[in-house]
Amino acid sequence: MMDGSDRDKCPVMHGAQTTQVRSVTDWWPNALNLDILHQHGAKSNPLTGFSYREALKTLDVTALKADLHALMTDSQEWWPADWGHYGGLMIRMAWHAAGSYRVSDGRGGAGTGNLRFSPLNSWPDNTNLDKARRLLWPIKKKYGNALSWADLFILAGNVAYESMGLKTFGFSFGREDIWHPEKDVYWGSETEFLAPAENRYDDIARPATLENPLAAVHMGLIYVNPEGVNGKPDPAMTALHVRETFARMAMNDEETAALTAGGHTVGKAHGGGRAENLGPSPEGADISEAGLGWMNHTTRGVGRNTVTSGIEGAWTTHPTQWDNGYFKLLLGYEWELKKSPAGAWQWEPIGIREEDKPVDVEDPSIRYNPIMTDADMAMKVDPAYRAIIERFAADQDYFSDTFARAWFKLTHRDMGPKVRYWGPEVPAEDLIWQDPVPAGRTDYDVAAVKAQIAGLGLSVQDMVTTAWDSARTFRGSDMRGGANGARIRLAPQKDWEGNEPARLSRVLAAYAGVAQATGVSMADIIVLGGNLGVEMAAKAAGVTVTVPFAPGRGDASEAQTDAASFAPLEPLADGFRNWMKKDYAVAAEELMLDRAQLLGLTGPEMTVLVGGMRAMGTNHGGTAHGVFTSRPGALTTDFFVTLTDMAYKWVPKGSNLYHLVDRKSGAVAYTATRADLVFGSNSILRAYAEVYAQDDAHPKFVADFVKAWTKVMNADRFDLAV
Repeated sequence: MMDGSDRDKCPVMHGAQTTQVRSVTDWWPNALNLDILHQHGAKSNPLTGFSYREALKTLDVTALKADLHALMTDSQEWWPADWGHYGGLMIRMAWHAAGSYRVSDGRGGAGTGNLRFSPLNSWPDNTNLDKARRLLWPIKKKYGNALSWADLFILAGNVAYESMGLKTFGFSFGREDIWHPEKDVYWGSETEFLAPAENRYDDIARPATLENPLAAVHMGLIYVNPEGVNGKPDPAMTALHVRETFARMAMNDEETAALTAGGHTVGKAHGGGRAENLGPSPEGADISEAGLGWMNHTTRGVGRNTVTSGIEGAWTTHPTQWDNGYFKLLLGYEWELKKSPAGAWQWEPIGIREEDKPVDVEDPSIRYNPIMTDADMAMKVDPAYRAIIERFAADQDYFSDTFARAWFKLTHRDMGPKVRYWGPEVPAEDLIWQDPVPAGRTDYDVAAVKAQIAGLGLSVQDMVTTAWDSARTFRGSDMRGGANGARIRLAPQKDWEGNEPARLSRVLAAYAGVAQATGVSMADIIVLGGNLGVEMAAKAAGVTVTVPFAPGRGDASEAQTDAASFAPLEPLADGFRNWMKKDYAVAAEELMLDRAQLLGLTGPEMTVLVGGMRAMGTNHGGTAHGVFTSRPGALTTDFFVTLTDMAYKWVPKGSNLYHLVDRKSGAVAYTATRADLVFGSNSILRAYAEVYAQDDAHPKFVADFVKAWTKVMNADRFDLAV
């Protein structure tokens, strides 16, 4: 029986509105949060054991595209289409799904269907895209698991352009959906959307000072504020910010101008109502809204009264046609600042002819002024952008081709190498941003090549570190990097400080002789050498093991390598080799966690790899930090045994340096960094470490290390799974 004090309390702790439930990190905000290593697991996936690649083979692409073409003009009354065509809405959805990508860490983008989940589904910049997703539901329902949401978002944008007259460059299926919000993407430190831009710049007048890895001007936006920096119109300044944000997506000036013009050749902006009448975003809306957000229950909120950005109007005379109308209006008229009905700054033409005005979305007898955003005016004001759009204006075919290629890059940038592409519309042309790698040989005697490598006299450390450094560049975020292609022998990777250029050059020179003698790729030899080093280290510890090896890697050439776009893949820290380029505001263990997540490692895999790498003595520069063993080079469990031994106390000696001091003698036995000691201080990582510190752990440790090592070496071998 409950007394009055308990009457209003819910007995279930989670999700109760009357109970403030605090997480571990709420209580202890400095605790290392390992959740990013364990997201998207089997427990959240309703399709465990499902192969999307196999399911795609059953997809009727012709029928699917026919259904999407029909959808574009098949209006539903609950969310009517502008001019009877959903093209603009679907293009914006595809654009915003893809446009969150950033080259700095490869995160964001359209490759996972993350637009369905928070925070992206509720960003101010994505207002009303929930309606686009719901309009697509009948098609998703029809084709089921043979069509991912991630693929459908982008295909809908492609079909929208095709239905309005653009010949697209191509399309690939193959994006697999996630089933839970991503925890690994840092979108900024702000606690409110659209906070002042100064929060993420050292100097807002210098766009290059935008905090890394961010690529947007404000929290909650894809790129820049359409009204101008901090909502203050200034096309010249906006041009600088547009250039920086698009560069952080690996787009050059021509691609940026093409995307801006092509994106605004169709559709319209929406600010014909009162923004204050909109309800909460999807994540904050009442349960009765059925997952939709930004609903207007006060006044009419659809058609000409729709509010999204607050800017109101179309950019061109014929917003459902692919034409050169954008350039005709932008370059053909002078423009002045005005306010939209919703109160947003926008540019409108001076003295425009009536026939150049777009008609109302509901009543074709009514015409309104076209509009331009501050980013559009930047194309006219900035000299470099101006020269590009003048060329586009003079050559419609050139503009269409440039835009189609840039759109393809935008929507496929995070899919990785072309081997991951699938479908009848995959372009035959190899593009440099796809990181092409020629196929390598598979028809050779692996044991014989391994014997030649063994005869080179290289150390365990030489072979293991070279293989690791080649493979560790892989990013599961955008499927770039990795050992395939052996780009570690090319600029810029061969000169990265983290790769120890002098040591690397010596090892590669030795490997080159084997490659020349056998015709085997350097990529295969580098990995095979690393495997040999692991086998030698295991044997030195008393265990005979053969590390699995799959031949077939190829060697990329300089011509196949976009050196500038590879620069962001440079490791600035590597906890696995106990190295940081310099001291950072972010702790060493956080940087290690980030690297592990990009490599696709779990917590136990990260733990066993660090312990094994320390035991083998593979630290950057040969430092002794964390090498808790008297026999470096042997694949032992000594790292974990020492780490958990209470005979030592840990004494801080700097921000990232510690001494392990013998409690009895007071002598310094070992030195360590935070990337070492976190495995003994963090409760979860210590639990993993204790598994390997036990007296019976050695066989399991070696087996687990080999499995995790092989996972990293093969992370970019998409051909093995296709």
